[in-house]
Amino acid sequence: MAYLFRSERSQCDEILDHLKQPLLDYVAKLRIVRVVRTTKREGLIRARLLGFANITAQTATFLDSHCECTDGWLEPLLDRIALDYRTVTVPVIDTLDDKTLKYTFAGITVGGFTWTLVYTWHAIPKHELDRRHSSIDPIRTPAMAGGLFSISKRFFEEIGTYDEGMNIWGAENLELSFRIWMCGGTLEILPCSRVGHIFRKRSPYKWLTSIGKVVVRNNIRMAEVWMDEFRHYYYTWINIQEKKIDYGDVSERKQLRERLQCHSFKWYLDTIYPELFNPTNALQGGEVRSAAAPMCLDGRSDTLHKTVILEAYQCHGLLGNQLWMMSKDNEIRRDDACYDHNGGENVILYQCHPEKGKGSQYWIYRDDQTLFHPASNLCLELSTMDATKVTMKECRGSDRQKWIWGKGLPKLNEEIRKE
Repeated sequence: MAYLFRSERSQCDEILDHLKQPLLDYVAKLRIVRVVRTTKREGLIRARLLGFANITAQTATFLDSHCECTDGWLEPLLDRIALDYRTVTVPVIDTLDDKTLKYTFAGITVGGFTWTLVYTWHAIPKHELDRRHSSIDPIRTPAMAGGLFSISKRFFEEIGTYDEGMNIWGAENLELSFRIWMCGGTLEILPCSRVGHIFRKRSPYKWLTSIGKVVVRNNIRMAEVWMDEFRHYYYTWINIQEKKIDYGDVSERKQLRERLQCHSFKWYLDTIYPELFNPTNALQGGEVRSAAAPMCLDGRSDTLHKTVILEAYQCHGLLGNQLWMMSKDNEIRRDDACYDHNGGENVILYQCHPEKGKGSQYWIYRDDQTLFHPASNLCLELSTMDATKVTMKECRGSDRQKWIWGKGLPKLNEEIRKE
């Protein structure tokens, strides 16, 4: 039996009449499809829980509505679950044009996330390529996008389905990904299963102005239950105090984790997602303050989706956009954004790519407090004309080229190690 789940509200009843009786008439011809409606607008998480409560099969497959399934997409997903009920399977997600519905085959990537808990796509890591024997073998992924996956009913119930305390949408995909791995399951992408998906250019929701708060609240629930001491990095990176946000009661979710005897989040990072930059291992960390003026290096934009020029801003001591770390690969980074210099005077924030070696993102913080870029043989300097500008200049060791930067994040790391 297949189910079509829909959350509705009275406004939709008046405007979207085609979602009422015409839909029921259409579905009646399919025979194996049943429509289940909520009595009020519930959002994705609770609507899916309602749908799951109505299934009678041994497995559940969740799909966003804006999808197109290819021939033979389902069998590979169910086959892996039949071999081990604790395996959760995801198709390769291809692209549907949001205007023409043209289907475009995508390259195969795995899922991950940043320390701001934003879902990201990555190339298949080398250790996973080495583990597999052929191009059709399942690919283990640290996280899933969440819109398209299959899971056994038994395993989904064992690990606590979705967190009912989460609201509307957001964080549920990472929270479930963490739980799958940490509580005895496996999360796989199946190359032989392909489903097209419309990646909309903008959200259709009218409540977008408040969704930021909803997602942060959901993220905090997830962090408090599953991320152990590493949750403090999320709070620091986005500069929030979790105690000031009412994220609800998570005691039942913590009891679930204890009952299942799940692994630690450190185990997850070390074993499942070793590619993720671990701030605990940073060589330097904190604000990068000019020796010539009360200005700190600052990145105030969405660095992962557009080119942003590194600048300086008055030091505020709150970290957030002024938090920078030096990785063991000598990248200066905040999350997945790295200092990158590839000619000219400016330094930009660009997607980190440590696998490319000692190139445009390789820096040395020298004993004289200069930030030296070996590839260009230049140093980072605070502009004499405009203190918000930083440029690359010949190294002279002047105060405008000196940057005060601590080693690690003593306070934060000490708090983390206490736990």
